[in-house]
Amino acid sequence: MPSAAKQLRYQLEAALVRAAAWALPKLPRPAVLALADGLGSLAYTFDRRGRETGLANTRAAIAAGTLPERDPEQLVRGSYQLFARSMCDLFWAARLSRANYTEFVQVEFEDRAAFEKAAKAGAVWVTPHYGNFEWISLTMGYRDHPFTLVAQDFKNPRLTELFTRARERSGHKVIPSQRAMVRLLKALKAGGHAALLTDLNVAPDAAAVPVRCFGFVTCVTALHAFLASRTGKNIIPGIAVPDRDGGYLMKVGKPFKAKPDEPLSEIAQRCWDLFEPEIRAYPEPWLWMYKHWRYLPEDAEPASYPPYANRSKKFDKWLRGKP
Repeated sequence: MPSAAKQLRYQLEAALVRAAAWALPKLPRPAVLALADGLGSLAYTFDRRGRETGLANTRAAIAAGTLPERDPEQLVRGSYQLFARSMCDLFWAARLSRANYTEFVQVEFEDRAAFEKAAKAGAVWVTPHYGNFEWISLTMGYRDHPFTLVAQDFKNPRLTELFTRARERSGHKVIPSQRAMVRLLKALKAGGHAALLTDLNVAPDAAAVPVRCFGFVTCVTALHAFLASRTGKNIIPGIAVPDRDGGYLMKVGKPFKAKPDEPLSEIAQRCWDLFEPEIRAYPEPWLWMYKHWRYLPEDAEPASYPPYANRSKKFDKWLRGKP
């Protein structure tokens, strides 16, 4: 049972989000964009820990030669602003419908015929925390591809309820991470769709795989790779690129299947390798203020990784056991 102070904080948080969910759809599009830019700039100024993480990440990637030379401060500020836009848009999307979503989202297919075939049979949909990952799922719901989505619950259950309602607006089903694998397998075997974000760190264990990301090793979920390997379903990669006018270009990559006996780490790396060039070309929409590289491999130079990366015997042992 949360303490009285925590319960009060939860109530205030929920009241603020409910107010935002009520007010944002009433704003014209230019006002939402201006608000998001302002909120993002404020977050960049006052979120010292996140700002320092973002600057460390961008500087490490630039030094490694995997990110084009940029002004780290400008890049990270832009990342905050575009993340704020994504969060505002999740609730502003109450104005979207099957009839009007194409006014704000343009969908570009690398191989339209292959996509239609894969989507008809059910597929594993993947995207990173880039651009408006929330609107990717909403858009595909309006295109009659309802997902079973995995989303981490908030510590505040009232927030979980509010965000779930917003994410299910176009016909999806949001499930918590607990026992997600079983529920996703059932959905896929029934011809449905599973959707996952693939670029958050997880603990180095049997449910994780190593991926080389911007030249650094990171530890990410293996769930999308496992589902594709186990069911034989296609993986459909997608990414939502923000437009300067406030809309989004949704790029849907060519579907692909896991090869026979392909290691899960190689499947996950194939997914990431489709996304990284997009992020390099337009890096601001990625979540740079997240600690993507928490573990420092035993054979890596400490100065090459961001300062927050730490040695871990568990990680090194786990990494040696992976193909």
